Amino acid sequence: MTFLAYRVTETESGMTATWESREDDQLPAGDVLIDVQYSSVNYKDALSASGNKGVTRAFPHTPGIDAAGVVVSSTDAAFKAGDEVVVFGYDLGMNTEGGYGQRIRVPSAWVLAKPAGISAAETMAWGTAGFTAALSVQKLERAGMQPSKGPVIVTGATGGVGSVAVALLAKLGYDVVALSGKAEQETWLKELGANRVIGRDEVMALKGKAMAKPLYQAALDTVGGDMVSALIPQIMPEGAVSTCGMIAGVKVEASVFPFILRGVSLLGVDSVEIPQAEKQLVLNKAAAEWKLAGLQTMTTNVARSELAGILTKVLNGQGVGRYRVDLNAE
Repeated sequence: MTFLAYRVTETESGMTATWESREDDQLPAGDVLIDVQYSSVNYKDALSASGNKGVTRAFPHTPGIDAAGVVVSSTDAAFKAGDEVVVFGYDLGMNTEGGYGQRIRVPSAWVLAKPAGISAAETMAWGTAGFTAALSVQKLERAGMQPSKGPVIVTGATGGVGSVAVALLAKLGYDVVALSGKAEQETWLKELGANRVIGRDEVMALKGKAMAKPLYQAALDTVGGDMVSALIPQIMPEGAVSTCGMIAGVKVEASVFPFILRGVSLLGVDSVEIPQAEKQLVLNKAAAEWKLAGLQTMTTNVARSELAGILTKVLNGQGVGRYRVDLNAE
């Protein structure tokens, strides 16, 4: 069958991207063939579409690390034609043809059953960014974070991960402090559930301090680098910092004092290679006790013709909230 895919090609003058017609037999081998209805836009998608060889090794390529759709056929009895499914993470959209194609073929071990309590469109309003936020919250709670223990700060709060984290933490009853460099989004962040919005300078002023006044029981970091270094000294005893991003850098410098004298924990969050069962658990939570009533208000729908512009916006750090791609909208 013929379908459309957003193909990124490397040329002598740089990267180009167009929607092209493809055939099923051009897809990689796999157990499950899926008609993709929706995808989403994440920072990793923007990197792949820009030709970043650290994300995608070979071009031409179809990015899109998320996909939600309907099974066309499956060689694995766990899935059958007509099943509504979700795929996020693993190698999808990195070095395997991704969710910016109207069809994908993937291993069954990558495929999740869509729960009844959430629509395909809603799963891609979450997308990898939203599920990363959920995994971060889950990891922090497993480390002891509780609503009664004090404020939780979220960095990069207007981004895809940060905005969902703010909304989810607020839903769960936490006192949320949103950190953002976009002062004009303060009202929106408070609508999502933040009790207070602060600028980067308020935290970064303490970078280089071995210890600082303990202000937050936990930090959910989405940007990495010096931001993590600055937050660690500000965490309360037995608190934790989770980190899942690297847009601000890949190196973290910190004194051992907060870890030894306060028992602070630094938690890495992986949303790519975690077990299928763990991903299914988080997806089930998103459809039930963690369902976000305001998810649609933080989500921008993206038609095929708009995708290139949104990818550039996200790559340049100008994105706000979540972006859902409708593969059937021109």
